[in-house]
Amino acid sequence: MPTTKKRRVFPFTAVIGQEEMKLALLLNVIDPRIGGVMIMGDRGTGKSTTIRALADLLPAIDVVKDDPYNSSLVDPDLQSKEVLEKITQGENLESIQKQVPMVDLPLGATEDRLCGTIDIEKALSEGVKAFEPGLLAKANRGLLYVDEVNLLDDHLVDVLLDSAASGWNTVEREGVSVRHPARFVLIGSGNPEEGELRPQLLDRFGMSVEVKTVRDAELRVQVVDQRTSFDDNPDEFSLSVEKQQDELQQKVIKAQEILNSVQMDDDLRLKDPLEQVDSGERVIQAFCKVFDLDEKENLSKFQLSAEA
Repeated sequence: MPTTKKRRVFPFTAVIGQEEMKLALLLNVIDPRIGGVMIMGDRGTGKSTTIRALADLLPAIDVVKDDPYNSSLVDPDLQSKEVLEKITQGENLESIQKQVPMVDLPLGATEDRLCGTIDIEKALSEGVKAFEPGLLAKANRGLLYVDEVNLLDDHLVDVLLDSAASGWNTVEREGVSVRHPARFVLIGSGNPEEGELRPQLLDRFGMSVEVKTVRDAELRVQVVDQRTSFDDNPDEFSLSVEKQQDELQQKVIKAQEILNSVQMDDDLRLKDPLEQVDSGERVIQAFCKVFDLDEKENLSKFQLSAEA
């Protein structure tokens, strides 16, 4: 794995159970065009732990140094206006490796915090109008996680989903006009007991997974023991599962590399609406086999959107 600074989070491969949730997350980072994943389940089912562990599993990305939008040096679709202009003018830019960004959107966030706003400090000290990037800029080329998405303000949800669908964020503030790339894997989670999920919101996610509390006594004890071991000594625990993390990371990298060469059979693409669930299962199983992921798990609870 790349020798970049890692967050001290519970390792993805050490999460016990919840195979459907883990598979949905892996498929989305392999192909972000799936459209994100919505994870609904009771409190204590490991939703947040698993999601936050996902970023550490991914390989580092190359970004333009000191660019707040994580711009790519080679892909114009992933470059901010400033970077694109510098490259067009023939300026040599330095590239550095960075861990895939994992951005949390808090429930109390404002639209300015999400999209960006005027940099008040520069306006007062230098007398210039400058843009202060928001969370969408930080999430570019990474993961954006919204916990309790069913409780998020409707207006913020609309802004978030529009940016996720278009891959761009446009901000007009006090004479300042900024447009920057905002391509990220959108991950939402929620507890059905704390509020209903709007049907139109669910339709905007490519996948949805329902997770249940682990009932098996042996597994519950194992979950507690694993978490206790990590809390007591995070470094030692992470080292004990480093081999599994490396192996899964290599599978993800390989899957990303061969993604564009994968061909889907016509019988999987032409699905009867009456057999949509069954067809969806076969599509997922087929992709798991190609990408060398675990296709042996029971996938019957996956729900695919009409676009899947």
